[in-house]
Amino acid sequence: MSFMPLFPQWIFEQGPAFLIVLPLLMGAIIAILPNRSMAWWFTFFVTLICTYTAFGLFQHIYFDSFLLYTMGGWAPPHGISLIVDGLSAPILLLISVMAMLTVIYALPASISEIEPKKRGPFYAAFLICFAGLMGMVITGDAFNVFVFLEVSSISTYALVAMGAARDRRSLAAAYNYLIMGSIGATFFVIGLGFLFMETGTLNMAEMSAILSDLDGGTRVSKVGYGFIVVGLGLKIAMFPLHTWLPRAYAYAPTKITIFLASTATKAAIYLLLRFTFTVFDPSFDYISIMLKYLIVGAAVVGMVFASFQAIFQSDVRRVLAYSSVAQVGYILLGIGIATSSGLAAGYLHLLNHAIIKGCLFISVGAFWYRFGITRVDDFSGLFKTMPLTMGAFTLGGLSLIGVPFTAGFVSKVKLILAAAEQEMWWAVLVIVFSSVLAIVYIGRIIMAAYFGSPPKINGSTFTKNEAPFMMLFPMWALGLMSIAIGLNAFGIGDTFVSASEIAASVLLGGRG
Repeated sequence: MSFMPLFPQWIFEQGPAFLIVLPLLMGAIIAILPNRSMAWWFTFFVTLICTYTAFGLFQHIYFDSFLLYTMGGWAPPHGISLIVDGLSAPILLLISVMAMLTVIYALPASISEIEPKKRGPFYAAFLICFAGLMGMVITGDAFNVFVFLEVSSISTYALVAMGAARDRRSLAAAYNYLIMGSIGATFFVIGLGFLFMETGTLNMAEMSAILSDLDGGTRVSKVGYGFIVVGLGLKIAMFPLHTWLPRAYAYAPTKITIFLASTATKAAIYLLLRFTFTVFDPSFDYISIMLKYLIVGAAVVGMVFASFQAIFQSDVRRVLAYSSVAQVGYILLGIGIATSSGLAAGYLHLLNHAIIKGCLFISVGAFWYRFGITRVDDFSGLFKTMPLTMGAFTLGGLSLIGVPFTAGFVSKVKLILAAAEQEMWWAVLVIVFSSVLAIVYIGRIIMAAYFGSPPKINGSTFTKNEAPFMMLFPMWALGLMSIAIGLNAFGIGDTFVSASEIAASVLLGGRG
């Protein structure tokens, strides 16, 4: 059933530009607001309106066709275009929803994590980061991908550093992230330079047509693609280019960790998909070799190596950070298989992992908010003191493992089936083995929380003290969403699977 009558016509005509312009403009306004509570309200309404707009565009793509918006009425390749299709629309909706839920969580969390005088600038930087991510996904111009990539990255460096009021290590984490992010951006823009040398255009659709006419192009195109993969690999936290991620996730303000874990790496993976399958072509020899050996190789090693690292971490945030590196491996494996079923499975896991990791990090943020705990040992008996929060964490953890009737199970099974279709039985074993390792690093946290005794702090035992509603709502919304996908309640699972299949058809459209 289509919901398009619920959306005004302007969303389909101006919505693509609106998703970028609104948060950018409001970010500038919020930065100078004298009232800190107004900054939160403005940010919430911006993310709410963007979610409504993104949902309207998603419905249009799901039931109709793609949208092409030309900035200033200048048609590409001379003008800048914004593209909403079956590949970008679900990511736009995902980023918008996660931004809105993060802002809801941020209302109580900001009180304990951000200095009062910095809350206005914090929300301003958040909206600018949000606008940058939306721009990365929606633009059809290669150079503007770089511009929006830098817009989101620079604001993210500042947001991570704002955790210094809570933990001074966030400054070192932000600096490390800045250095690695700058290296990644440099590699990416050098790759774009090579592509411009080869094609003479920055419009991605025209680049694709020219490269097809050139049968993949010369060595210039090959070098350009290599630079792009390395640059995006740093942004994705693809093994072994992931070293910035554990510190950034562990020491940033919890609301930024939630948002980054759910959106930033996902937007970068989207760009890898867009360039590999729509600008270039997997039928080009150098692309197929890169997918078969580099992407798949990095994926399977990362799945195992990062899972082992997660087992030996003492900080829950670092456990989940290394888990994210492993889960990126699952997604990259689907991309490397490069079949319709493989791409659909990888894309589905991208969506599911954003929901799962959002639920887990919100729960961890709530634990820190109430008791200031982040170490695994401190989770002992935590179910007795924060049962609702621990319940949501458990739902997320079970889904991360891939327990049946959860979102993680659905995407992992589809990934296993895609690998089995290509007789990649070794990949099936790696998926299963990595999931077993997830049982270990998630299971030890859950076991301690449910069967351990609450520790004594300053001589007194923890008392029951649940997280505030503004934290419980987003964590349970995401936790129940994970179960709904696993059970296919209300057709939600079918919607996610259909969206991933549409995305795969866009990537392979006319190419097999």
